[in-house]
Order: sequence, then C-alpha cells, then structure tokens
Amino acid sequence: MKQIDINCDMGEMAEAVADGTQEDLMRYVSSANIACGGHAGNAFTMRATIEQATRHNVAIGAHPGYEDPANFGRHELQRSPEEIAESVYRQLVALDEIAKPLGARIAHVKPHGALYNQAARYRELARAIAEGVWRWRTDIIMVGLAGSVMLEEFRLAGFLVAAEGFADRRYEPDGSLRARKFPDALLADPHAAAFQAVQIAREGSVTTSANTSISLRAQTICIHADTPGAAAIAAQVRRSLARAGISIANLVEQKRSGNSQT
Repeated sequence: MKQIDINCDMGEMAEAVADGTQEDLMRYVSSANIACGGHAGNAFTMRATIEQATRHNVAIGAHPGYEDPANFGRHELQRSPEEIAESVYRQLVALDEIAKPLGARIAHVKPHGALYNQAARYRELARAIAEGVWRWRTDIIMVGLAGSVMLEEFRLAGFLVAAEGFADRRYEPDGSLRARKFPDALLADPHAAAFQAVQIAREGSVTTSANTSISLRAQTICIHADTPGAAAIAAQVRRSLARAGISIANLVEQKRSGNSQT
C-alpha cells in the first residue's frame, strides 16, 4: 500500500495554539513543522505545540525561517551563507532545548516561506541551510520542494531527504509554487485540495496554473495551518487519501517500512 505523510506548519499563531484551533488540526496530520522563533514562534508556542503533537502521536519537525516576524518570513531577504547557516542553527537549538525536557525528539527539518522558496532555486542558499542543520544534527530528515535543487543539495550534504508536495497551493508549470500575490495561489476549497493531494500521492503528478500536468513525486504533503478552513481541508484530504487506498505514515515510519527516501 502506498504511504504518504501529511505535514502542517504549526506553532506560528499564539491564538490558534491557545484556543484549541491548532489542536483540532492535529487530528488529521501526521507531522507538525514547528516555528522556532525566526519568522514566528516563542517558548510558549513551541512547548504547547510539542505537547499537542505528543498527545496526538504527531511527529515533530523544526520549521526555521528568516528572522523577520514583521513579514512572517515571506519576504525574500539577502543574507550571506554564513548568516543563514547560523540563523538556522540557532533556531534548531531553541526548539531542541524545549523538546528534550518534554521527552520529544525532532524528526525532520523543513525551511519556511521565502527561505524555502529561495533555497528551491539557489543551490548556495540550500547548502547554507544544510550547513546550519549539520552543525546541530546529522541524523535528521530534510524536507524540501519536490523536484528542486534544494533536495539535491540536502542529499549531497549527507542527509536523508523527503520530497514535499502541497495540497493547498497551486503550482506553476516549472514545478514552483504559485506566488501568493496571485488570488488563485491558495486552494482553500477542501475538495480541490483533496483532489490535488490524491493526484500527487497516487499518480505522482499535479495540474498546474496553466492547466498542464507535471510530474511530482512526494513522500509528504503539506497543508498550511493559516490557510482559511485548514482543519476542514485536512479532514477532507485525509478522507480522500484513505478512499484512494493510501495510508498515512510520518517520515520516520516510512523510513522504517522502506518507503523511498534517498
């Protein structure tokens, strides 16, 4: 049976962490990428998100981004490789210092926002991210955009990698994500997002903004917690994947069962 991980970027909104909105979303995902103080997140949100993930048997990962909370880490910045590596390392240590006393182990690292999108295009930036992670731990799974140079660089750095697809984002014909400045960049309709998730998981392809089909093979599919109606999207994605005969397994479980991560 095919397996797929459902990941979600979490710990980014203190209100959602505190009011139960985020924990409701936890019921439908298998991995949580936790903001660790760069683009968002603080000691409270990190601790609470880890505790929620533990209650729901959700694997935890680190979600480092540009240290630019005013723009939620979604504006492209010009930083040297050394600055990026140090920033990533600092954020991972911050999350790990909270996770360890709770008995939690970080399983993967996924960059956030502009840092992610730039690393998908520029090898030097992807190498800088890898360097920051390597200083912290080498036995970690690195998550990156399917088909991008980011995955190639992570692999060359010696990491296991997991290719990522997106249920709630539209794609361009070159395999990049459609910029959020376009009104159709998000797939906020649960059925549309679920259709795309099944297309990625079962067929290894996705329909682009130009209504063309491109190859897209992934081990994990993302749903953003800040997409409107995220819990409804996640619930529909999970139901539709099950109906398609695809089981949900986090990246560590996939590794143990031999699902391809290279």
